[in-house]
Amino acid sequence: MTQRGRHRRRKRGRAVRAFLAGTALALTAAATMISASQATVGDDPGALKPLAVSADTAGLRLQESLVPRRTLDRLADAMGRPVGVRAVLDDADRSLRTAADCRTAERASLPVEPAATRAYCWNDVDTEGWRPGAVTTSGDADDDGHWGADRVILSGWTEGGGRGLARVAFINATDPEHLSYTWALLTVPVDGGRDYRGLSSAVAGMVWYQGKLLVTTADGLYVYDMHRVQRTTVESSGVGRVRGGYAAAGYRYALPAVGVYRTVGPGPRPSALSLDRSTAPDSLVAGERVPAESGRHTRLWRWAFSSDPERAGLLATDSAGRALADEAFESKADGVRGVLSYGAHWYLDRATGSAADHGTLWRQDAKDARAAECGADETRHCWSGGAGSLSYWEETGEVWSQSGRTLFALPLSAIDRSIG
Repeated sequence: MTQRGRHRRRKRGRAVRAFLAGTALALTAAATMISASQATVGDDPGALKPLAVSADTAGLRLQESLVPRRTLDRLADAMGRPVGVRAVLDDADRSLRTAADCRTAERASLPVEPAATRAYCWNDVDTEGWRPGAVTTSGDADDDGHWGADRVILSGWTEGGGRGLARVAFINATDPEHLSYTWALLTVPVDGGRDYRGLSSAVAGMVWYQGKLLVTTADGLYVYDMHRVQRTTVESSGVGRVRGGYAAAGYRYALPAVGVYRTVGPGPRPSALSLDRSTAPDSLVAGERVPAESGRHTRLWRWAFSSDPERAGLLATDSAGRALADEAFESKADGVRGVLSYGAHWYLDRATGSAADHGTLWRQDAKDARAAECGADETRHCWSGGAGSLSYWEETGEVWSQSGRTLFALPLSAIDRSIG
């Protein structure tokens, strides 16, 4: 991308920020009534506790395993030349409903304080039987907020039953008044690239950095190449090689994994995931999933991305292919389903898991923990209860998340103001 192109896009970014500042939506009118069950103030997790970082620290080392190039090329030879994000967006044939068309129950899932400035709702017929997961954007992919000429949002979903497949919605967000999308199935090459299987695991976290999409599952941190999207050749409910060609559970696109990171030895595994552009170099941050009321604390990690142009979007590793965390912390908060780090602060989404209830968004640092208060009783249950992912779009200043069938955004500055 040329510097001139970036300059024009930054002007558009300023226009978007001005639009958001002057048009905060009245989205939470239905969410301002806090139930009595949520009225109590949650336990304050206090300051973050730094953890020692060494090669022997459990959960801090990730072993990289990349799919051989010949395996990916064999699959491409059989399915056809891979396509990029632009080709997928050109096929977007579905639309998200705007805030005005969201139902009362959908609006009720939005944060109470601060209020969302943008919201969109998924169609029931397109999401029935699927659980929403992580969100990432082209604001993660490139610092100018675009992928090529487009603004893009990726939304991960997991099949609630049956095969437990995982899919990603490619959303064209260039026009904020009309978000269109289509689906791609997440897959894993098998048999040396002669076939692939579906990624059968819940999508807990996603980060799209440069040309790679990193996805946390129960099995590891999978890596996808956004330049290697494959068009299916057969319309079928099957996955992989079927009679007459290749299918992806009825979807037109399949994303084959190009690698995976797995935790070395016993210990906690990354779950929530986000990108931090306030560090040098940019870094990947993650948090483990600790059940609420378990009495256990949540561990947080930070890994640096590789500075090698040949490894764009991959983590920095040693000669043995192991990525060691640069930083680690412990938070007394549990039930954390989304993490975000920017500057000196970490933001932890302590969700309820239900879009009908409201959770808490804690801002923690080395000194203390704070959360917004709302309602007559000054409860801290002011955030969306069903949200589980946080993604900061630095170019526009927005934090994106998803609660149930509602995708929403609001400025990070508004979150900080509400916390004080």
